[in-house]
Amino acid sequence: MNTQRWHGHATARVAALIGCTALVLTVTGTSAQAQPRDLGRQTLTAGDGWASDGTGTTGGAAADAAHVYTVTNWAEFKAALADGGTAPKIIKVKGTIDANAEGCDSFAADGYDFAAYLDKYSPENWGYDTSLDTEPADSPEGLRRTSAANQDAAIKAFVPANTTIVGIGEDAGFKGASLQIKAVDNVIIRNLAFESPLDCFPQWDPTDGDTGNWNSEYDSAVVYGATHIWLDHNTFTDGDHPDSTLPTYYGRIFEQHDGELDIVKGADYVTASWNVFADHDKTILIGNSDSASTAAVDRGHLKVTFHHNLFTGLVERAPRVRFGQVDSYNNHFVADSTYSYSFGIGMESQLVAEHNAFTLPDGISAAKVLKKWKEAPLTAADNYVNGTATDLIAVHNAEIPAETLQSGAGWTPTLRTKVDPPKAVPRIVDHGAGAGKIC
Repeated sequence: MNTQRWHGHATARVAALIGCTALVLTVTGTSAQAQPRDLGRQTLTAGDGWASDGTGTTGGAAADAAHVYTVTNWAEFKAALADGGTAPKIIKVKGTIDANAEGCDSFAADGYDFAAYLDKYSPENWGYDTSLDTEPADSPEGLRRTSAANQDAAIKAFVPANTTIVGIGEDAGFKGASLQIKAVDNVIIRNLAFESPLDCFPQWDPTDGDTGNWNSEYDSAVVYGATHIWLDHNTFTDGDHPDSTLPTYYGRIFEQHDGELDIVKGADYVTASWNVFADHDKTILIGNSDSASTAAVDRGHLKVTFHHNLFTGLVERAPRVRFGQVDSYNNHFVADSTYSYSFGIGMESQLVAEHNAFTLPDGISAAKVLKKWKEAPLTAADNYVNGTATDLIAVHNAEIPAETLQSGAGWTPTLRTKVDPPKAVPRIVDHGAGAGKIC
C-alpha cells in the first residue's frame, strides 16, 4: 500500500488505495479514521479522451445536498432524474434495479395474442413480399405496436444534463432498462452493471432479406445528440437471456436484443473507459445510417475515445463506425467461435486503433478483426494478436483482397492519459475493467 503523508501539522490527510476501495484517512496524532471516497464527486481527468475536450465532463459533481439521491427501484430512479431539472445532481444506485420487474405481460395491449400473430404472418399465409407497415391498429401487428409502445414508455429513462449516475458498491446496476442520454451535455455513468433490455414484442419483417427477420429495439444506453459523456467501469451483458436461449420462429431467431451502446445523431465528445462489453451480438454502433440526412447531422461529430475496455464473447461492432473520429487504444478483445469482427469501417469513418490486444482462438484469423463496409482509411498501429505484433491492415488485405483497406486516418489523437504497452493490456484490463472494480 502506497501512502503519501504531509508533515508539519497536527492533522494530515492520507490517500490510500486498498483493493478497489480508495480511502481517505484523517490522521490526528496516532489515530486514523477511514472514509470511502465519494465517486459521485469525481470528474473526468483532463486529457482523458474526447469527453475531456473543451469544457470537459464533470457530471453532477457540483450538486448540493438537495440533489444527491440514493435509489433502490425504478420508480425512485426515474423520480430522481426528473427532480431539479438540469441542476447538477448525483444519483447513487443501490443494488440491482429492474425496469421490467412485472414481466412482459404487463405491457401487452388488450387482445394481443402472440399465437395469433404467428399464425397470421407466417410465410405460408403471408409470404415474403409485403411488409406489415400498413396493418390496422386492431390487427395482430397493430396490437403488437401498441404493446411495444407500452414497453418503450416504461423502460426508457431520460438522463438530464449535469448528472452523475453511479453504482454503490460491487453489485449495483440495471436490468431491462434503456438509459436515454439525449440532446444533453455533461453526463457521467459509472460502476454499473447493465443487463440488456429484452424486447418483449419484436417485429417480424417478411421483406428483410430473402426469408425475413425479427427486428428488436432497446439498447442499454443510447447517446443521442448529446455531448461530454463519460462511461466508466460499467459492465454490459445479456445476463440471464443470451441469444443462445432465444427461440426460433419462421426459421429465424426471435431476436430480442439490440445493441449495448449506441452513439448517434451528432453525439460528440464521449469517453468510454474501463468497461466490459460481453456476450452480445451487435454491440456498439457509432453513427446509425449512411443516408444523406444522417450525414448532414453526423459529419464532423461522433468524436469518441475507447480505452482500457474488455470486449469478450462478442460477435461484431466493437464498434462499427460511421463518420466519427474514433480513438481506440489499450483495449482487450477476446473472441470465441461466434466472432465476426471487431472494428467496422463505415461511411467516412476516421478510426485510429492502436496499442490494443486481441486474443483469438484457433481457427480465427487476425484478418477478421477489421471489416470494411465503406471506403475509409484508418490507422492501426502497434496492435498485438495472441501476444505477437500484427499489422491488422496488412493481414486483412492479404487474406481479404476484395475488401482492401487504406492506411492513414488523417488525424492524430492527443487526448490520452497513460498508454500501456499492448502486451501488458490483457493483464491490466482483465483485472481492472468493469463494474465493482471501483468503490
